[in-house]
Amino acid sequence: MLADFLFEFRDYFFGFNLFRYITVRAALGAITALLFSFVIGPKIIRLLHKNQIGEEIRHDGPATHQAKKGTPTMGGLIILGAVLISVLLWAKWSNYYIRMIFLATFWMGAVGFIDDYLKVVKKYKKGLIGRYKMAGQIVLGLLFGSLIYFNPEFVEKGYNANTSVPFFKNLEMQFGWLYIPLIVFVITGTSNAVNLTDGLDGLASGLIAISMLAFAGMCYVTGNAVFSDYLNIIFLPGSGELTVYCMTIVGAATGFLWYNTHPAEVFMGDTGSLALGSTLGAAAVLIKKEIFLILIGGIFVAETLSVIIQTSYFKYTRKRYGQGRRVFKMAPLHHHFELKGWPETKVVVRFWIVGILLAMLTLTTFKVR
Repeated sequence: MLADFLFEFRDYFFGFNLFRYITVRAALGAITALLFSFVIGPKIIRLLHKNQIGEEIRHDGPATHQAKKGTPTMGGLIILGAVLISVLLWAKWSNYYIRMIFLATFWMGAVGFIDDYLKVVKKYKKGLIGRYKMAGQIVLGLLFGSLIYFNPEFVEKGYNANTSVPFFKNLEMQFGWLYIPLIVFVITGTSNAVNLTDGLDGLASGLIAISMLAFAGMCYVTGNAVFSDYLNIIFLPGSGELTVYCMTIVGAATGFLWYNTHPAEVFMGDTGSLALGSTLGAAAVLIKKEIFLILIGGIFVAETLSVIIQTSYFKYTRKRYGQGRRVFKMAPLHHHFELKGWPETKVVVRFWIVGILLAMLTLTTFKVR
């Protein structure tokens, strides 16, 4: 909104004309979120310390993690605050895509906050009951999917229920009424996947920064008529504004990483992980790149699959042989490598490297098309 206000005075000072450009506002959004994290981060961490809002470490996790007990959690408030301020300053609030992705971020941020509050303040061991958390994700997915599927502009142009397919030129999948359940699956899946990945210092925040940086580029070309035509992808007028939002997430996640890198001064908690996960899913949905999430979020997918495989195999072998067996030393996957002897920092950095490679691979699929 500040950018819109300053742009009105471009006739008085030519420099204000810069605020018309998405790239300029995206850079300012990232910088603002980063600086806000640096300024407000220590204050929030001190407040969490003062109120003894510390993480409870599960006893069945790696033994080395017990030293982290009492580390302040709910640090996702730093991320949400940075995003809120940056979006209000530099994004166009009148833009439909901005309002939609903002809904996804703060809806799940609220669900995560309730979960963290019940766990660390009210001392409810399991926090928000799983079915209530799932209900929050499903309701968001239904609302999100409906707002897209029944949007008159999307219906008129014929892209209310389709998604792009990587590697294939001009190939799109039409889902019809099944599109809404697909969105529920994407929003729920990504928010839970990021939540599962948030188990090592800096792992989730670093991977989110990498993924959202790639999505920022994808949003920019999707909203640009020239680039989208050249790359043979769906052109969505107005979606370029999502570049600003994605870059604020990059700035906020990087700023949070300043405090979350090993040894972490604060954890993001469900407040941050659920919010960031739903934002990642929402970005993919809004630019019709849902399938691309499998590539760009490959680490998140692997973490989730490791839990599903471990749980399913354990139950199967317990029923078949009377004793449960495991595929991994521990799930999610990052704990498996910890128990193999990798230091925590090595696991995190190597997962980041894989995340960067996957992001680069995802971007190359545009030219392959």
